[in-house]
Parts: sequence; structure tokens; C-alpha cells
Amino acid sequence: MAIRIVRLGTARGPREGLRIGTVRRPPRGVPKSEFAKQDWYDVWFPTLAPSLETMKQAQAARTPAQWNAFVRKYKAEMKGHDAQHALELLAAMSHGSDFSVGCYCEDESHCHRSILRELLADKGAALA
Repeated sequence: MAIRIVRLGTARGPREGLRIGTVRRPPRGVPKSEFAKQDWYDVWFPTLAPSLETMKQAQAARTPAQWNAFVRKYKAEMKGHDAQHALELLAAMSHGSDFSVGCYCEDESHCHRSILRELLADKGAALA
């Protein structure tokens, strides 16, 4: 049992389980009834998405220093009570269920899901 970190909208892997969208907004131009069918997500969970301001900072980051500033800001946001409870819940669930979390970014190394992977690992999550 484990959490997979995925790019939303890509084909699901074997035994991926429930797909959770940790994104600020639903996919544009896709009817809600098609989210799961088109492999976007089964459940929308914006609690673990960067704030709009922080997301824009990540998108604008062109240098390592700018990216590191985003990482610090996103990690600070994830120290809030709601985010901490969500991370702890997902980490605990990872030991008994297969599911995935993700976002839309093409390059995980330049995306909040790379930090989300780290935060979940710090909580003791079983990661695939």
C-alpha cells in the first residue's frame, strides 16, 4: 500500500487507487462529470495546493534562488493546522490503501508535488 505522486491528466497506473487533486483549481474546460473519466482526479483537495500568490511565484521562478524562495513559502503554508492534519491523514492512510496525489505540472522537479512528496515522507508516508 502506498501513495503515488502523479501528474493529473495522465493515464492511471496499475493499483493506483483513488486519485486526489492537490490543485488550486479544477481543470479548465473539462466538465466535472469527466474529471475521473479523463484521469484528472476523483477527489479535489485544494488544502495541499499552494496559495494563488505562492503558485504564481513558482510559475515565475527562473533561477535556483527564486525556486528556493517558492519552496520556503510553500513549506511555510504547509505548516498550518489544516495542512498538517491533511498530511498526517494521508501519511497514515498510505499504510493501508493505494492512492495518488498530484497536480498538473509537467515537470515534477519544478512543481509543488516534489515538495509534497518530501512533506509526506517526513510524516512517515509509504511512497511508491
